[in-house]
Amino acid sequence: MIIEDKSDSRTDISKIELTPVFEAISCQYGYSLDKYSKKFLQRRIEKCLIKYKLRDTIEMAARLKRDQRFFESILLEFSVLVTEAFRDPSVFLAIRKNVIPILKTYPFIKIWHAGCASGEEAYSMAIILHETGLLERATIYATDFNGEALSKSYEGKISEKALSLYAQNYQEAGGTRSFSNYYIEKNGVLYFCDFLRKKILFAHHNLAHDETFSEMHMVFCRNVMIYFDKELQTRAIHLFGNSSVHRGFLCLGNKESIKFINSNNIYEPFLEKERIYRKKSSGV
Repeated sequence: MIIEDKSDSRTDISKIELTPVFEAISCQYGYSLDKYSKKFLQRRIEKCLIKYKLRDTIEMAARLKRDQRFFESILLEFSVLVTEAFRDPSVFLAIRKNVIPILKTYPFIKIWHAGCASGEEAYSMAIILHETGLLERATIYATDFNGEALSKSYEGKISEKALSLYAQNYQEAGGTRSFSNYYIEKNGVLYFCDFLRKKILFAHHNLAHDETFSEMHMVFCRNVMIYFDKELQTRAIHLFGNSSVHRGFLCLGNKESIKFINSNNIYEPFLEKERIYRKKSSGV
């Protein structure tokens, strides 16, 4: 879901001129932001103007051109890091009951978490694969364009404040053990177990620019495309289709759908309520 920024607004965000920032980032660093949702970008840029005490986007663009560290900080503002273990437990329960039996028919399994943020859902998938006897023949790819998020994903830290929520989500997602079996404590900090992390490959990938992964049996991209415009949403769906095996699965967030995206020739509903789709036999 979209998380609204709560900071007091100093300007009418609908009147924020985005072009100077787009041009500075594109010309200086080769990144393109113009396919992200305009409202999302306006909110984030307004937040940056306040946070860095900038008068307007012209001043922001000038600083972007001369200060790479500032650019890296700004780029992080456009990355959405809201996630949790077994987020929307009914989705993971549906995967356990309806998708895992199909994945069991493959000799090896490749799963891609695109836009993984801090990685909790990738670890959640690893737990399900472990409990269903598939983890040893599976590889999970967790990607994001945010290097800081990838570092957090690799560390696999668990917030103590979130622990009870994660344990509850795990049980509602059909967990067969105790969630405590999947984390350890080191120097007072909780981490997902190493046997889960070793099956996850973390890599930089930007859905707006980068190309396909190959032969994925399932792609997760949950609560990411709500920040894209229709053109970038369509690009992402085609990217996932080209990255998937014959009859591979796609799982989107509960606010996302392929219904209004130009991709009807790629995927068909498998479990519509849970936003799980399956690549059509005709392929891409």
